[in-house]
Amino acid sequence: MAADRKRAVRANTRLGGIVVRAGLSSVDRAFLLGGLLELARIEVGSPEYQRLREIGEKAFQAPPVEGRLRQIGKADE
Repeated sequence: MAADRKRAVRANTRLGGIVVRAGLSSVDRAFLLGGLLELARIEVGSPEYQRLREIGEKAFQAPPVEGRLRQIGKADE
């Protein structure tokens, strides 16, 4: 049971770090969940999936941004 809890905490921390890295830690929760639900509808391997994945890869390589939305991918389009 403790191992399951430890895994859950680690997963939540990882996801929270992604939200912070994207500069979304202060946005409305409903907005954030709505965006994630829209992302869940994108088919793995589709052109839109690949486009968003590339933006994410670039974001992980860039320094973290605090307090604002990331602009990675905007200039590339």
